[in-house]
Amino acid sequence: MKDILVHMDDGERCGVRLDIAITLVKRFGGRLTGLFARTESHRPSAVAHKASEALAAARDGARVLFADRCSAAGIDGRWWQLAHGDPDHVLAETMFCARFADLVVMGQTEAKSKLVPEDLVEHTILNCGRPVLVIPHAGTFTDVCGRAAVAWNAGKEAVRALNDAKPLLAASHSVVVLSMRDPHDAGPGTMGEVPRVDVIDHLAVCGIKAESEHLAGDHIGKMDMLLSRLCDLGAGLLVMGAHGHYGLSLKRGTGTRHVLTHMTVPVLFSN
Repeated sequence: MKDILVHMDDGERCGVRLDIAITLVKRFGGRLTGLFARTESHRPSAVAHKASEALAAARDGARVLFADRCSAAGIDGRWWQLAHGDPDHVLAETMFCARFADLVVMGQTEAKSKLVPEDLVEHTILNCGRPVLVIPHAGTFTDVCGRAAVAWNAGKEAVRALNDAKPLLAASHSVVVLSMRDPHDAGPGTMGEVPRVDVIDHLAVCGIKAESEHLAGDHIGKMDMLLSRLCDLGAGLLVMGAHGHYGLSLKRGTGTRHVLTHMTVPVLFSN
């Protein structure tokens, strides 16, 4: 994770995710890129595809914040900014810029917020091809490399998330893998005896010591069960695969969207 990108705007939580991104850059070395992307509140300027005075002022303020904190931390910082705040432009360009980083740091979108398109974070997660670390819009978080939890169902998205998160997991104090599947389930299309695959064994070979736990029970949605267990564990990071139009919790829409709405700890998503 040498090349990290953090989404910047003029919201109250911008400084929180910037500090987390800086901490990660200091831990892994490399460079931090600040990307200013915000919707335009002045409709004529959005239609004309140019920044209004208010948007330019917000951009300049965010740039000063970024430069000051990078300088204070002694890290290599680079600044990017979008030309204007048309919502479609913000969606498309944020996602595209995210493809040129090892890790993208974004903030959970607050309800009724007009700073960014409502689906900016989800759109970026599902389309950028990079891991996206989302920071909740409430709470204090200084470092995500504490106690980590992994939502595991052996699906493609979960596999991608686990692999993308290995640097964070290796730096964490403890790791627990929360299995979202029946431990007796055989692989697709298998009959008879199959290799005894074990994600804990795989992580151990990668130098990551982890514990395993199976989330059982159908009385509540699996995503709610997962979020509740995070609280019990005191986890400071969740790693999970991201899904588009389907997920692990059919009763509550996609698991990705449900966690994005109700998350209380930073979550690393991969698709």
